[in-house]
Formats: sequence, structure tokens, C-alpha cells
Amino acid sequence: MTGERDLDALLSNMKPELLDGIFVFCTVATSASIPATINPLLTFREREGTTLVVPHEQAEAAGLRYAFPSRLITLTVHSALDAVGFLAAITARLAEAGISVNAVSAFHHDHLFVPVDRADEAMALLHDGFRLKQG
Repeated sequence: MTGERDLDALLSNMKPELLDGIFVFCTVATSASIPATINPLLTFREREGTTLVVPHEQAEAAGLRYAFPSRLITLTVHSALDAVGFLAAITARLAEAGISVNAVSAFHHDHLFVPVDRADEAMALLHDGFRLKQG
């Protein structure tokens, strides 16, 4: 099944879902192994190190330094990886409200990491911000 590319359809059908838990961003040396007690939701290798996005509790238990405690919002519409403008519209709406976001596109969905204390507000904006598009 191919993902949706039409921007109006994506905005109308995004159905944001706030997942349980708090996630944090950590980094380990590129040459280092990921601790066995860590089950990362996301890994990304950069020249400077490997970024891990993990549940807050796992980072604490492993003694990892972390940044950006966040909640995870999944946009449950199946978006195409080459869809144009979807994340731009979403992140612009959040930016207007002063809400930072780290967006990640995966194969089926787009995911938004937003500050813990702004997650409910972000959800409200995502539900209300595109009402005109939803008819």
C-alpha cells in the first residue's frame, strides 16, 4: 500500500495520537555499543555520534546524559515518504504557537517529539489548526 501524497487529504486525515511516556534524546560515541538495557525507539548515526531516542526511564537507569524530554505524537495517516508540504504545514502551525518540534518520518507515519509541558497544547493545535481543511 502506498502512502498518501495529497496535502489536503493528509491534513484532513492525520489523526494525531499522543503516546504514553516521556522520551529523551541521548548520544553515544559512534564506535560505542548501545547499552544492552536500552531499547531505542530511534537511532541515527551522525559523524559526531549515534543519537538514541529512548524512554526517559531507560536513559536514567543506564546513566546516560540526555536532552529534550518530550512526548511523542504520531500522525496516524499513512503518509508517503515523498509527500510535499505535510510536515511543513504541521511544524509551521506549531511554530506559530512557539512549540518546538523534532519531526521524524518513518515508513508509514510521521512522528513529532514535542516538549513535555506543551504536548496537550500541541495536540489541541493539531486537532483545531486544520479544521477548515477537514470541512
